[in-house]
Amino acid sequence: MHKESTLVSPGSFNNEHHWYAKAQNATIHPMVNYFLNLDQRRIVSRYCHLHPRVNRERLVQLLSYRSKFFLWSGADLFNATSADGNRQMVVIENNSCPSGQKSMPLLDDNKEEGTYRDLIERTFVPFVKTKRGEPKIDGGLAVIYDKNHMESSAYAAIIADVFNENVVLVPSLHGEGPERIKILDGLVHVHHDNEWQPVRAIFRYLTQKPWNRLPIHSKTKILNPIVACLAGGRNKMVAAKAYDLFNSELKSYGLSINAPETIWDISKEEIPLWVKKMGGHAVVKIPYSNAGQGVFTITNESELNDFMSTEIDYQRYIVQSLIGNYNWSSKGTRGKFYHVGTMPSKNGSTYVADIRMMVSSTAEGIKPLCIYSRRAAVPLTENLDQSQQSWSMLGTNLSIKTGENEWDSDTSRLMLMDRRDFNKLGLGLDDLIEAFIQTTLSTIAIDQMCQKLFNSKGRFRMKLFKSLNNDSKLLEEILQ
Repeated sequence: MHKESTLVSPGSFNNEHHWYAKAQNATIHPMVNYFLNLDQRRIVSRYCHLHPRVNRERLVQLLSYRSKFFLWSGADLFNATSADGNRQMVVIENNSCPSGQKSMPLLDDNKEEGTYRDLIERTFVPFVKTKRGEPKIDGGLAVIYDKNHMESSAYAAIIADVFNENVVLVPSLHGEGPERIKILDGLVHVHHDNEWQPVRAIFRYLTQKPWNRLPIHSKTKILNPIVACLAGGRNKMVAAKAYDLFNSELKSYGLSINAPETIWDISKEEIPLWVKKMGGHAVVKIPYSNAGQGVFTITNESELNDFMSTEIDYQRYIVQSLIGNYNWSSKGTRGKFYHVGTMPSKNGSTYVADIRMMVSSTAEGIKPLCIYSRRAAVPLTENLDQSQQSWSMLGTNLSIKTGENEWDSDTSRLMLMDRRDFNKLGLGLDDLIEAFIQTTLSTIAIDQMCQKLFNSKGRFRMKLFKSLNNDSKLLEEILQ
């Protein structure tokens, strides 16, 4: 049965509906609370103290950056180290319109709406406000989503409160009718109560191929705009190129985005050659998938053969160095990195865990919003045998696809930033600062790629995008 659009009224927010049960009564860890309340000056001072080659003035500029397109992001990072103990946070991907609020314990100030409200007040409200020289658009407000009703409905309720007007909450599932979105004269309209209603601004939580339901160009303001996904927020191919370009600028300032070694624009036939070059251990990714879909960890011939026999519509892939245990990680140009992992359990088991750092662009720069972590299903082993499936040791995403457009979450592997779980991650304050700076740098890289993809007249440069990502199947999907 298709879900219907609903009208969300001011005063309807109920926090029991918008957090995982295990997060509702969790008490935030003091160190995480302290980090989220650090001002920029102290973050910069601490980071430059530990990284004396970093240019302080440039770091201040970067943390004060105001995004033009990529205003809300969530990076997934691995805490990795080398044999020499060179620890670093590695950016695996940076997601446009990320999840995470439902996994975040309330901060010590006990705001009932948590950091949901922070995102709306700091970022969405200034974005929607009509600026000098902009035409005034008549229409309502909408939240459009394809999964994660728990968070999407929370945002709708808070937007209704903040703007003191009703908000239409619109489900829009990839490949599934009925049609609930259409574009008339450049303005997005949503279907509700048997009529089409114009919308002046949209808070978007479309994650599955959002570019085939919403246009790149629109009179309606959309946060995040579709270009944020195409330029890296839902496109791992272009993200890798954005990081590479930005790193060439950052190098002289002692800064860099730490990312796995990435080979891009790979055809399926070439993949075995690159896997072999990386020592038989690599990660193959469909660049435009998310929620743990389209990621293949390759550690033996069986896993490679399984991937090669998979029917996939797209034509281009990326291959990345694999971060595993020291004995079976890929050796890249920067050496071999492996997972720090969780603190050992009582039986000595260490698990792979990632960190999701959500941030948004504000008038004062990029600021952290919330953090959570996820661990793999089974412990990391020192040595692999050919019968083991590496994904169960390395995959951390909680999303479970139960149908074409149906999703569930394995919350048993969710690790909160609370007094109980945080200590298991073995993280310190400096790790959180490093994760924030890596998230900020990768966000800026994608935002700058967004800007490169528009000409001086504000039109999307499709020829340039095609040169960056020449995948005919993807190009056919993009709604202009």
